[in-house]
Amino acid sequence: MLVPIFLCSFAGMFLDKKLGTSFFMVILFFVGALAGFRNIYVLAQKLTGDKSKGSHDEKSSGKSK
Repeated sequence: MLVPIFLCSFAGMFLDKKLGTSFFMVILFFVGALAGFRNIYVLAQKLTGDKSKGSHDEKSSGKSK
């Protein structure tokens, strides 16, 4: 989770220095945080074996025996 935050923050600082702005670091920090949280979410799904995304069982598709 920390890697995307640091990478995006440093990219933002680099862009701010090169372009003379002061908002890229903040924007890219939040982009990195969102990417980090998404990585944690995907990892948690894999660890718990949650296959609910994209797969449908008979109950959810409306078919019954």
